[in-house]
Amino acid sequence: MKSAFLLSLSAAALAASGALADEIRVLNWQGYGTDIDWAVKAFEEATGHTVVHEYFNSEQEMLTKMRTNPGAYDVVLVNAIYNPQATAEGLLSPIDPAGLENFVGIPAEFAGSAMLNEGGALHGVPWTWGVTSFAVNTQAFDTVPDTLEVLWDPAHEGRVSVRDDAVEAMQIGALATGQDINDIRDLEAVRAKLEALLPQLRTFWGSENDWNQFMAAGEFDVSTYWSGSAARSAAMGLPVEFVVPKEGAIGWLDSLAVPASSEHKEAALQFIDWMIDPEFYVGWDAEGAPASANGEAAAALDESAFNRRVLGDPEVAARVQFQAPIDDGTRREYLEIWQALKAVQ
Repeated sequence: MKSAFLLSLSAAALAASGALADEIRVLNWQGYGTDIDWAVKAFEEATGHTVVHEYFNSEQEMLTKMRTNPGAYDVVLVNAIYNPQATAEGLLSPIDPAGLENFVGIPAEFAGSAMLNEGGALHGVPWTWGVTSFAVNTQAFDTVPDTLEVLWDPAHEGRVSVRDDAVEAMQIGALATGQDINDIRDLEAVRAKLEALLPQLRTFWGSENDWNQFMAAGEFDVSTYWSGSAARSAAMGLPVEFVVPKEGAIGWLDSLAVPASSEHKEAALQFIDWMIDPEFYVGWDAEGAPASANGEAAAALDESAFNRRVLGDPEVAARVQFQAPIDDGTRREYLEIWQALKAVQ
């Protein structure tokens, strides 16, 4: 069944000539929601527009593609910490949320994010959010741990993993030393904590597929991971439990933005409105999605759904520290610390 939003679009599409239908070009991570076949088909049937995807492999590549290909994209996935930079460069168009039927379900803490409202105007529609923390192999534990210190537990030496990412590692170290991930004052404490972690590691992981293969082979007892990925891993039948520990976790927010150079802004907003529609999200969640930034979409999930059961708990959400933008100097400093640590492992 189509949502009320899509039914209203259907009526408009039927009244429109084929010449008015637009091709919407979407720039995103591959396999990240906007390119789900059934969702794209429903949108295309309702509106007459067609949807074409192009992909990036890093946020820096995303920014480069927008800079060097004006007019090539109509909808772009932008992690909120990169939104101020993209807005300052004039890459993004302001968005009037009054034109989005489903925006009403987005709570103020997301809709009013300073990162998305640079210059007093909305430049990215909050779409999904998630948490970077750790997951355990439930076959290796009698009781699921509630602390980051499990990564340093000698009982799991050689069966621990973290992603090979300097910023993520430093922020995990900040949580483990009781610091703000966005304002790490004692870098030496973080460096020492990470130095003590490295001998625990079985290996680094770089992708969700890597992580699943190691976990399926029984080589990990505990590893840092992403909440949405943990939901998919559990759905595959892996013995995985995701944990938001007492020390806290790293939160991130993704937005859907419209490039300033887009020639199909109205159609782009129609597509974004479908992407934040609760009906779409419930279908996507069943396949393993991050948490929705639309509160009405989250509330529509079954109570047993991962994103409602784990991330829907207000006490859990209160322990999440959301990432803020990182300047280039700080990023370089984190990378130098991390590379030096790995060099002597």
